[in-house]
Amino acid sequence: MCGMNPLNPKKLLLSKWTAATPVAQQKHFLVSKLIRPEQPTDTIEFVEIEAVFSKATQIIPWRDLQNASIWRQGWV
Repeated sequence: MCGMNPLNPKKLLLSKWTAATPVAQQKHFLVSKLIRPEQPTDTIEFVEIEAVFSKATQIIPWRDLQNASIWRQGWV
């Protein structure tokens, strides 16, 4: 692997993210909730992110956070 650790969805809770392209002037987000699958044996597919400024939330596939053209880890 080249320098970047693969994300573990269970470790994403309360992690900080910056939108590469701000959405509705929202740029900084926090993973506020892991969306648990109906079957406990299934893997987590989605997380809820919360805009730090407006507190607006949205549910996204957690794998989107690995896409550097959409998200940057941390608040930048």
